[in-house]
Amino acid sequence: MSKYLLNKFLFTVDRDPDLVERYRSEPRATVEWWESTYANRILGCHSGESSTWLRFDDDEREALAAHDYPRLFELGAHPFLTLTLFIAMFERDHPPLGFQLEYAGRLAHMRLPYPDIAT
Repeated sequence: MSKYLLNKFLFTVDRDPDLVERYRSEPRATVEWWESTYANRILGCHSGESSTWLRFDDDEREALAAHDYPRLFELGAHPFLTLTLFIAMFERDHPPLGFQLEYAGRLAHMRLPYPDIAT
């Protein structure tokens, strides 16, 4: 499991409006594409530099593909990154603050101490 890679996915997708829409409409295909083409890129570096070993485990891949943000939170994804990305994808389907309330409600079962988000 790599909280770093989960957070990298959330961070990079959230900053690209085309990827946000792609992830909204084709989540499984987007996760598979991102993992095979983007996961090993070194952010802020020229395209010739990359790593080779980063990949999601099955649980992470499934949580991302299912838009399962409660599970992502349980896996240690940063809650700010999940909230901002999922707001960008689903706020339009809810009344004002509706998605934020849904997000809070779906995470209401969580109790302190929250999962560790350190990478």
